[in-house]
Amino acid sequence: MPASPFVWYELMTSDLPAAETFYKAVVGWNTEPMGGTEMPYIQAKVGETGVAGLMNIPPDAAAMGAPPAWVGYIYAADVDAATESVKGAGGQVFRAPSDIPNIGRFSVVTDPQGAVFMLFQPVGAAGGEGFQAGTPGTIGWRELYANDWEKAFAFYAGQFGWTKDQAIEMGPMGTYQLFSIDGQQSGGMMNKPAEMPSPAWGYYFNVDAIDAAAARVTQNKGQILMGPMEVPGGSWIINCIDPQGAYFSLVAAKR
Repeated sequence: MPASPFVWYELMTSDLPAAETFYKAVVGWNTEPMGGTEMPYIQAKVGETGVAGLMNIPPDAAAMGAPPAWVGYIYAADVDAATESVKGAGGQVFRAPSDIPNIGRFSVVTDPQGAVFMLFQPVGAAGGEGFQAGTPGTIGWRELYANDWEKAFAFYAGQFGWTKDQAIEMGPMGTYQLFSIDGQQSGGMMNKPAEMPSPAWGYYFNVDAIDAAAARVTQNKGQILMGPMEVPGGSWIINCIDPQGAYFSLVAAKR
């Protein structure tokens, strides 16, 4: 059975028009409105292909104090079964499986350490970016900050068939464990820093060059938390917060 990849990414924000303006300027996405007036939804596109979505924080999540954040959707051939499997392995279910008409079926869950992600069963074939690696605007990396990355890896490997790749020792910061999905190096896991309140996933968007992208972040009232920094393999990264407070990162092949 093939491993389950990430197939979609979504920003839940407190100010949808402002977030759309920010990411168009910083990442270079085209955008297209998809939702109705009750629940507006903005699709972020590279060319004519959707790669992510932007929406307001749902009222029930806002009532629980959910902050602006990016979340990722992991493919499930059967969302109901996958949701029960996550629960059985120690995860939590925040939203039971439900349908998005003509789009697919999804649930909102956490891993056993509390990092939120979605499960998604699309109508028709599985999603997938289909872009050449590094294409600006696509998602270039996925990163899990865990309480215990080894236990977290065991969970994701057991649920979704991910495999260990290279491990990078980072001194006092510990081990950075890369993982692959169907043989494709896809992300990394590490123990979160003490100042980070809880485990969470982070996502890196590809850009052409990191210094110019960093300037766009600050010019558009975002904050840079770390970087630019060169990482193993020669890419450059920055970790950022958008003007509404959502954490995101950018990666480029050149400075």
